[in-house]
Formats: sequence, structure tokens, C-alpha cells
Amino acid sequence: MLRATRIAALILPSVVLAPTTHAARPMVTDDARIVDPRSCQLETWTQRTSSAAEYWLLPSCAIGSNFELILGGARTGGDGAAHATSDRVVQGKTLLRTLANDGWGLGLVAGGNLRPTGGDDAFAYVPATFAFADGTRLLHLNAGWLHDGTSRRSRATWGIGGEVQVSDRLWLIGESYGEGSNDRYYQLGLRLWLIPNRVQLDATHGNRWNNPEGERWISIGLRLLSPAFLP
Repeated sequence: MLRATRIAALILPSVVLAPTTHAARPMVTDDARIVDPRSCQLETWTQRTSSAAEYWLLPSCAIGSNFELILGGARTGGDGAAHATSDRVVQGKTLLRTLANDGWGLGLVAGGNLRPTGGDDAFAYVPATFAFADGTRLLHLNAGWLHDGTSRRSRATWGIGGEVQVSDRLWLIGESYGEGSNDRYYQLGLRLWLIPNRVQLDATHGNRWNNPEGERWISIGLRLLSPAFLP
């Protein structure tokens, strides 16, 4: 599904780098899946470091049979500052090849991060997913491009992540992602289905590879999926 975004092009933890894309919670590395046709989902989470906190809300819906639209954003605050809108994410996603158990899928994603202060970002990327063991082991690969509106520079983005199902309701995840060769992050976590295919709880811990003391974070999220109801 939308795996969204944490939104490789990727959502880099925004206290570290402002998010640009989002995958299905709690992963940042996106997968080659979309929300079920004529249905919607809501992903909401809080992400915290030692000095700041973010609160994200990302609703998405499947328009037609092969297009997913995300519209959402974040409020960020820290060091005693009042919370303020920091990001507005717009993203579209379609599938070039549908994922099947013990098969592979391919997608195409493009979007932007619209900032109230200006300097909007734009991104595009290709997510690929490989399924093994009857779909209980998943490997996700991302390759893409990000234009940073603040610095007016473009960079390559990348991500590699895995999911392992350990019980009917529990999945473990691990991933590494970043921009170019210098901004590299990792994240470990889990997702638990409270109601299968409808309500999911997740949690993660992550950090920057080359600055282990300064940029660690934790996140806790909730994901809600609807049955088909759109025209």
C-alpha cells in the first residue's frame, strides 16, 4: 500500500532533513503497491528527537484502478517553540507492474513538498518490490531524484528495505535510505495489525549512519484503511 511517508525519493526524518516522500508506515523506503481500488487510508504519526517533535497526517485515496493520490502535511515544533505547519505533501503514485506473491512489482511516484516559507521541493522515484515465501518476506528498492527548493540543487535518492512477517498480525521492518553518498539513515521497527487490513499500529527507532549521537529519533504511528466506497 501507500508506503507512504515515512513520502528512494524518500521522507528523510524531517528534524534531520525535511521529508519529501512517504512509504507505508512505518517504512520510508516505498513499495510497489497502492491503496485498494476505490478505497482510502489515513496514516498519522508523531516523530520525536531530543530537541523537536513532528505530527504528521497523510490521507490517501485510490482514484480509478491504478492511481493513488496523497495530500497531507506536518506540524513541527521544538525547544519551546509553538507548533507550526512545516510541510505540505502532494504525491501521485501508479503501478507499472502489479506485485504478486513470490513475484515482483514496479511503480512510479512523483510529487512535491510545499513549504509555507517557500523553497518547495520536487521529487520522483521508482519503487520496486520483490516478494518471497508466499509474500511473507518482502524486499523494497527505491531509486529517484529530488530537487531541493531551498538550495536549488538536485540530488539522487535511494532506499533499500525489508519486511518479515513473524505472526498473523506482526511484521518486522528494517531499512537504509538517503540522498547521494553522504546523507545516510537507518530505521528499525515493527507494525502490528490491531484489526487485520483495517487498523495498524507501528513504532520505529532510527538514526543517521555517520552521526550516531546527534540525530536519533523514535516514531509511533497509526494507520487506518477503509473498505471500497468511492464511485
